Amino acid sequence: MKKRNLFLVVSLIMAMVLLSSCGGKEAVDEGSVVKEEVKDDYYPITIQNYDYNKKPIELTFNRAPEKVIAVYQNSIETLLALGLEDKIVLASGLDHDVKDEYKYQFESINYNKNIPSKEEVIGLESDFILSWYSIFDEKRLGDVKEWNSRGVNTYIAQNSGIADPNTLENEYEDILNVGKIFNVNEKAEQIVNEMKTRIEETSKKVEGKEKVRAVIFEVSEDGVFRIYGENSIGGNIATSVGADLVAKENGNIGAEDLIKLNPDVIFTVYYGDSIAKDEALSRLENPALASISAIKNNRVYPMMLSEVYASGVRTLDGINTIINGLYPETK
Repeated sequence: MKKRNLFLVVSLIMAMVLLSSCGGKEAVDEGSVVKEEVKDDYYPITIQNYDYNKKPIELTFNRAPEKVIAVYQNSIETLLALGLEDKIVLASGLDHDVKDEYKYQFESINYNKNIPSKEEVIGLESDFILSWYSIFDEKRLGDVKEWNSRGVNTYIAQNSGIADPNTLENEYEDILNVGKIFNVNEKAEQIVNEMKTRIEETSKKVEGKEKVRAVIFEVSEDGVFRIYGENSIGGNIATSVGADLVAKENGNIGAEDLIKLNPDVIFTVYYGDSIAKDEALSRLENPALASISAIKNNRVYPMMLSEVYASGVRTLDGINTIINGLYPETK
C-alpha cells in the first residue's frame, strides 16, 4: 500500500514538472534558463519584382528586412505610412517635404539628400533597397542581380520605369507588396482600400454626366508642355473618374496645340528645384493662352509630381487633387 502511495506521489510530481515546462516560455536545462524557440509561420515569403532589364524575378524574404535603404518620395513615405521608420538606415531623394502626418516619424531617420553610393550601401550593411528603376543603372547602384547575390533584396516601384502603361493597379500592388515583405498586410490593405473607395464613390456620383475636358502637363521654361497622357498615373486617375483627357498621348506639345485642345481644366505639375509650385502657375501667364477655357475660368490647379509619378501613398492625394479639380461640387 505504501509503495503504491509513493508511486502516485512520484507520478504527480513528474506530471507537474512536465506541464510547467511545456506551458511556459522557458525550460530548465542543467540549472540554466533556456528560452524556447518560437516558430514563425509567416516567413519565408516570395515576392515578384524586376531586374534592370525589366525582366520578372522572384525574391525570397526569410524575415522582415532590418536595414533598409529608401530612395525617393514614394519609397520613404510608404515605409513611414506603414510604421516602419525604425527599419530605415538611410533615406534620400525627396522632391517635396514629407507629408505632415509623417514628419514626426521622419525626424527619427537618417536622411541625406544625396543618392547613396554603392560603398555607402555596403558600409551600412543594408539588407533591402527600396527605390526607382533609375537608381539601378551602372552609374549608380548597379543591377539588382548584383545586390541579390550579396544577400540584399531589392524592390523597384513598377511605375518608375518598369511598367508601361503606368496604372493605379501597379501602385496598389507595390504598396501591398511592401506590406507583405514586412508582414504589415492589414495597414497596407487599409491604405489601398481608401484609394479604391474614393475612385469608386466618385465614379458613381458622376456617372451619366457630361465629361469634363482636362489636361495634365509640366510647363518647361521655353513654353513646351510635357503631357501626362492616359498611360500615366494622373491620366489613369482622370479617366477612371470619367474625365476626357484632351491630350491622350505622353509627349510634348506647343502653345498652339494647347490652344486648339482648349481644355476645361488644367493640372500643372511641379516638383523639387526644377519647377516650384508658383512657377508651375506663372508659366501659364501668357496672353496667347488667355482664350483657353481653363485659364479664362480659373480652373488651373498645381499638382505635385509625386501625386502622378511613382506616387505610392500619395496616390490618394493625386486622386483627391484630380477629383476636386474636375468636380468641385463633389467635395
